[in-house]
Amino acid sequence: MLVSGSIKTIIGIAKKVQEEVDKELYDLPTIQQKLIQLQMMYELEEIPEETYKAKETELILRYEVAKKKEMEQWEALTTQKEED
Repeated sequence: MLVSGSIKTIIGIAKKVQEEVDKELYDLPTIQQKLIQLQMMYELEEIPEETYKAKETELILRYEVAKKKEMEQWEALTTQKEED
């Protein structure tokens, strides 16, 4: 009994951590802000072009995933409302 309770607690904590990580990685306003900061750093010559392009590509890919997740959530909500 104690072991199963501990496992459930650990699983619950792991799910919460995953939610927070996803929120940080795929939060559209956060990604947009990071893109702006990256652009500013590049324009002020604080980072080289190679670093800028690599980080920009990473952020754009994260943005696309975040947008896709947002659309899937929206579709799920509208489908659910149509069924109700």
